[in-house]
Amino acid sequence: MDIKEKILEILREKNTPPLFPDRLMEILEISEQDRYIFLDILDDMVEEGKLVMTRKKKYALPETLGFLVGRLQGNPKGFAFFIPDDENEEDVFIPPENLNTAMHNDRVMIRILRNGRNPERSREGEVCKILTRANKTVVGTFEKDRNFGFVIPDDPRITNDIFVSKDNMQGAETGHKVVVEILRWPDLRRNPEGRIVEILGHRDEAGTDILSIIRQFNLPEEFPEEVEAVAKKIPQSVSQDEIAKRKDLRHLKTFTIDGADAKDLDDAISIEKMENGNFKLGVHIADVNHYVFANSPIDKEAYVRGTSVYLVDRVVPMLPKELSNGICSLNPGEDRLAMSVIMEINRQGRVVDFTIEETVIRSRKRMIYEEVNKILEEKDPELTAQYEDFIEELEMARELCEILNARRVERGSIDFNLVETQIILDENGKPVDIKPVERGISNRMIEEFMLVCNETIAEYMYWQELPFMYRVHEDPDIEKMLDFNEFIHNFGYHLKGIGEGIHPKVLQELLENVKGKPEEGIISAVMLRSLQKARYSHENLGHFGLATKNYCHFTAPIRRYPDLMIHRIIKESIHGKLNKKRIKELEEILPGMAEHCSKRERVADEAERETDDLKKVEFMLDKLGEEFDGIISGVTNYGIYVQLPNTVEGLVRISTIEDDYYVYNEKHYCLIGERTRRILRLGDSVRVKVAKVDLIMRNIDFVLVDS
Repeated sequence: MDIKEKILEILREKNTPPLFPDRLMEILEISEQDRYIFLDILDDMVEEGKLVMTRKKKYALPETLGFLVGRLQGNPKGFAFFIPDDENEEDVFIPPENLNTAMHNDRVMIRILRNGRNPERSREGEVCKILTRANKTVVGTFEKDRNFGFVIPDDPRITNDIFVSKDNMQGAETGHKVVVEILRWPDLRRNPEGRIVEILGHRDEAGTDILSIIRQFNLPEEFPEEVEAVAKKIPQSVSQDEIAKRKDLRHLKTFTIDGADAKDLDDAISIEKMENGNFKLGVHIADVNHYVFANSPIDKEAYVRGTSVYLVDRVVPMLPKELSNGICSLNPGEDRLAMSVIMEINRQGRVVDFTIEETVIRSRKRMIYEEVNKILEEKDPELTAQYEDFIEELEMARELCEILNARRVERGSIDFNLVETQIILDENGKPVDIKPVERGISNRMIEEFMLVCNETIAEYMYWQELPFMYRVHEDPDIEKMLDFNEFIHNFGYHLKGIGEGIHPKVLQELLENVKGKPEEGIISAVMLRSLQKARYSHENLGHFGLATKNYCHFTAPIRRYPDLMIHRIIKESIHGKLNKKRIKELEEILPGMAEHCSKRERVADEAERETDDLKKVEFMLDKLGEEFDGIISGVTNYGIYVQLPNTVEGLVRISTIEDDYYVYNEKHYCLIGERTRRILRLGDSVRVKVAKVDLIMRNIDFVLVDS
């Protein structure tokens, strides 16, 4: 335990008052000779927000004195929510006048105000210290005046325009998308000030919009030269020496099933029936760790990135193409190194035996989801002939998929039937169509096989009692479940027995009951928002959504760092390298690694969502005046959100609903007309007309046609 942890431990003891430095030195047996070093440590901890120094120069934990430390989440309307570091603490509302120049994503210390002005809000706070500024650079649109200019941030949660002096414009003109570096943070009278460090292009130029989002989320487009140099030296074929060291599975009838555009093929399967009637399922995952050594330049860069990011028109990969699209991709007809999990699965869907081995494989065929779906679901004669040699295996895979799915359903695993869409772009990056992605039998097959493989690995490592990185999904907050139960009452549903907790099977049954009904999409979406977010953890906390005690991510090491780390741990275990020293090292690094990977995943999700939303708004630009049928997907005190069948969402402002004066009923998620008693609630079908499309603000305004 380092000195900082010891200080915190002392101050965490019950009823410990704020202490003078001398008293802390006495308790910790710090010599007078080390006084100044110790005082520097205390100053650092104050700067980090771990300690607070009182006016009498005593030190205490922030929470002892009524302070909280955490992160700000801004809102376009100028206020913010404070997200505490302590997960047991609730979010706190911060009105604009109490932000004290803090901006979106800043790490801050706040004071809770006992009497919030809004009695409906449980807590209201005030920023009393900015610990870390988050937005060192900001992406936005430049507006030029004669002798100065302003950058209007793309992220509406950053509500301060950035002032740019004439000397710091770097040739930018009105309408340019730019990256601006903050030189001076805002104070109570002035906007932040900055200088332009990159001009991305005019906002109307093709590709500038996506590039702006890449810069906004600090996604690295290029790999550092050192990483590229190492990647180029990696052999693109498997040596005979390496094959000799591994179990040779090239005789197996192995194949991949992926999307038509996929280039990073990191999983392959093999399947056969055993004499006892059980299935022998092989899940073969690219052995990325063989090429990416711990702490090598490629490994360090992969860790920083955390995950590949799949934007609407490109991929920002975790690994260089020499690996992701080259030697690690399980291309047909080529020898590839793999980590193979061979499972014997009985007719009840239980894994009764398995092995985990370093192998060499050779995929026999690269299959496409859509084609396999047409074979198994439509018996397409042309495709059936093309896949003739694999029909038996595909039928076996379908049978096993149904068995595994039935077992998951039986134990309560939740399947969200959320509509996924594909945005089709032309050669200039303009959206020309938005269509739903069909999730057919082949998609489900691969999903079930990866799930059972991940679960098998996690359970095996749990019983080994070794340090590991799990994929966890904690039980939902009971209050959120009670709120959700109240919400579904509007549709005539209710959850059984949630007084003390809830079993996933209850939610699974609800989704089954709403299947195919107009309210299905809304209830699924609200349920998802009511659950905890899945994350990575060094502790095995179980996975609520999958209704399993053990789960991890093992099957995608090309695009997820946790999977690569898991492969590394398993291989070290196989080769007897997990000695006491290495176990201690893993115990120390895995908590931070899990937190980092969870954060990178959230950034990737947000960036992907941002690019999708942008292209959806752009798709509607030429639809002004057109009418569409939609579903009410959100209700607020200022209007209703309506989602179209293609998942495009827009706002009907309450001021435009002219047939009555509508009052917002928060409890029942609806608007009620005072005179007509007309009710507009979540899930209702409505017809709307496109009234306004704002590409800069990424907003779509609808008006009700029948109002």
